[in-house]
Amino acid sequence: MNNGKLLLTVVAFLSLNLFYYSSFAQEAGDASTEPAVSAVGEYVPRAAFTSGIQDREPTDTITTLSNDKDKIYFFSELSGLGGKIITHRWEYQGQVISEIKFNVGGPRWRVWSSKTLLPQWTGVWRASIIDGEGNSLGVASFNYTASEPANQGK
Repeated sequence: MNNGKLLLTVVAFLSLNLFYYSSFAQEAGDASTEPAVSAVGEYVPRAAFTSGIQDREPTDTITTLSNDKDKIYFFSELSGLGGKIITHRWEYQGQVISEIKFNVGGPRWRVWSSKTLLPQWTGVWRASIIDGEGNSLGVASFNYTASEPANQGK
């Protein structure tokens, strides 16, 4: 790996760890249910859950989503994978729920997939970015939580 790629990998890793640890500071609860972004590096400079995509970019970053909302997107920016096929693998409670394949059309490519969620599917969701050989290039998670009941009479 040349020095430029190594520096880019280190910067991406540190940036994502800063995002990850700031999420811990904002979230309360059991560590096993904490949202996470991990194992993102050389081939995946960015990955995030979001409520929408505009101009091929995520509109926000979601680490926790309440179940009064039923749609979420998983965005990933890919680098150096032109001509390859990658897969977004969505998992819930240890089960693969769906796999969406993408043909990467250039040296920098942005892709996203979405999932419509049922309100009872609360808990931690994971999305993995998988290469054509089945290797994980990145993993992210979010927590789907029960919404607070509306205050009645107030």
